Amino acid sequence: MTTTPEQTTERSVPKPVFTDAEAGAKVFPDSDARRYNYFTPQKRKQSHYEDVTVEVQPDPRHYLSQGWLYGFADGKGGYPLEWTALKAWGSDRPVPERGPGTGGTGYPWPALGWHEFRDPNEEWELTLYRYNSNVVRQLNQNIEAAKQSKAFEQWNPNWVSFVSQHVGAWMHIDHGLGLYLYANANRRAPTNMHNNAISVNSMHRIRAAQDLALYNLTLSEEIEGFDGTAHVETWNSDPAWQGVRDTAEQLTGIWDWCEAIFASNIIFEPLVGELFRSNLVQQAAPSNGDFITPTLIGAEEYDFAERDLRYTKAMFRLLVDDKEFAKENKAIMGQWLATWVPRCISAARTLQPLWSQPDAKPPRFEDGLDRAKSRFSGILSDLDLQAPKELGQ
Repeated sequence: MTTTPEQTTERSVPKPVFTDAEAGAKVFPDSDARRYNYFTPQKRKQSHYEDVTVEVQPDPRHYLSQGWLYGFADGKGGYPLEWTALKAWGSDRPVPERGPGTGGTGYPWPALGWHEFRDPNEEWELTLYRYNSNVVRQLNQNIEAAKQSKAFEQWNPNWVSFVSQHVGAWMHIDHGLGLYLYANANRRAPTNMHNNAISVNSMHRIRAAQDLALYNLTLSEEIEGFDGTAHVETWNSDPAWQGVRDTAEQLTGIWDWCEAIFASNIIFEPLVGELFRSNLVQQAAPSNGDFITPTLIGAEEYDFAERDLRYTKAMFRLLVDDKEFAKENKAIMGQWLATWVPRCISAARTLQPLWSQPDAKPPRFEDGLDRAKSRFSGILSDLDLQAPKELGQ
């Protein structure tokens, strides 16, 4: 029997036709450039941070020819500038009307105090992952070394209780502010430069809360009688913590995203956060046989003092120097100071009983509070703001 090869028929499938209208097909003077030229770099040469951050989030005032790509149920689109009371030059100019054929040029860099901001830390995705992974790796190595050398056996008994109750209680502040203040402010901020810096700030706080939570579990395994749940009762019921808890919860309820960052990084952290971390835990731990807890607390202290505060001052410096709204912005910040400084001073004073609990006492509470106030005054001086009279409380 003879077989014949099967006849194959060509399927009717549309073939691609190239018209030179595809993305990337057009050739123009900068078509093969590896750097962007739609923004002015802060320095003579643009950085990789600027390449991956500046104007990644488009704005109809600049380039979007048909308005925001998305909106909210109340009709607002994108990132309204009125989500904060502070203003920058050009904030009051209306969004240009858009339509077919109107083009996408928009205004020449409106609201300069927003769009000129550059994070001095130059944070973006890669730097966030690299930095936090290095911190966690170092902390894990420190804790593992302490476990192998039986360092936890050197702790004074009262210090064991202090860490379980009070150092553990601080993780509630880190978690609450990181998740409900900074992450929320990040969504409301109007440019990618702000979004990146604030979201990194959020991750610093959430990572610090995680560090303390995991450390708490380690201590529960390594120290006999260590109560890994004591921090919950302390946070919920201990009178020494209720002022701080009340203030932290009020911070998470701030609607204005600029006020949230200002109140937390400019006021709360120097007057309460650094007071607790640097002037209590860091001072008392070594004398009570603990050389491990300061590494965790010190990592968080570095997050704030060398990174988060740094971008915060750069962000608000533009607004207090704004060529149109400087006076108005300073007045608004003065109102925020008058509101939050008394709350933070009061919260700090409720922590005073903690200074007497360790066997080996840290320096006096009043001395620590004076240092915190001096630090706070220096930050205000950097921003050309006056310390409120409430600081004397």
